[in-house]
Amino acid sequence: MSVSRLLMDRELNQALDGVPITPNGAFDLTDIPATRAAFRAQAESIAESEPDAPSVITQEHRVSRADGPDVLVRLLRPATAQGPLPVMLWFHGGGQVLGFAAQDDPWLKRLCSRLGCAVAAVDYRLAPETPSPGAAEDGFTAYQWLSRQADTLDLDGARIGIAGQSGGGGIAAATALLVRDRGGAAPLFQSLTYPMLDDRNQTASSHEITDIGIWDRSTNILAWQAVLGDRAGTDDVSPYSAPSRAEDLSALPPTFIAVGELDCFRDEDLDYATRLRAHGVPVELHLYPGAYHAFDLFAPESQLAATFQQSWFNYLSRRFQDASTP
Repeated sequence: MSVSRLLMDRELNQALDGVPITPNGAFDLTDIPATRAAFRAQAESIAESEPDAPSVITQEHRVSRADGPDVLVRLLRPATAQGPLPVMLWFHGGGQVLGFAAQDDPWLKRLCSRLGCAVAAVDYRLAPETPSPGAAEDGFTAYQWLSRQADTLDLDGARIGIAGQSGGGGIAAATALLVRDRGGAAPLFQSLTYPMLDDRNQTASSHEITDIGIWDRSTNILAWQAVLGDRAGTDDVSPYSAPSRAEDLSALPPTFIAVGELDCFRDEDLDYATRLRAHGVPVELHLYPGAYHAFDLFAPESQLAATFQQSWFNYLSRRFQDASTP
């Protein structure tokens, strides 16, 4: 048994036994089109098996711009909540090469109902068809649109947070950097769940996590090569592509970061949290022992997943409520 399996949380270890893992991992990035199709089919199957949530209204908006294609934003909101509502701009996971905006509908709808907030999920462009920072530009476009249209949408323009998961966590962080650097209204927070931040793959955890099969070093290298091409690991990488490259992390919004101990992103995420704090940014950091990448998705009934979700929901609730206090 590998060292990683010996260190793994018992419930997460059991859940991993039920995950179909190919010789190239659970997400085979040697064949991105096939893996995308399988990923979408699985997400749609899960969504179909979930009971419908009539308490949440879903609308799709196409945001136009002069210098690029429209950006699809999927807006979820509680049907009976009184506006203007706080809203979380959401970036789905998938290593920036997989996934789609509707994939997280089942649990995002539960979040809407529980917190009484809206969620705007961005259907950002994927690599390698769209090289980075195209996805972050989509994020910036969506954020600016949400800020401009908040009143029309019965949303609270002063309570817009940015959040993302895995590859989407990296895009959320890059979007926050773009908003700061281009002089936009600051987000209420940035919430980064095991975010993909650093293309260089030089940290200890990047070298340690090689045989779990969820998102190991080899998968991450392939993902960054798709995102950046020949630029990956070189000096020619913008912070809007790999936020860890940013030297100045000042004037960014209060930040929530969560990552597992057995995640190849562990050390780049811990470093980002440390540097944010050194630049005066309030940070809430959670490191989950024995947890691999995306543990809350692969083992949603586990105690660790419940602990993470409660901590995260509490953070979002506090941020939204504190901002509404006169």
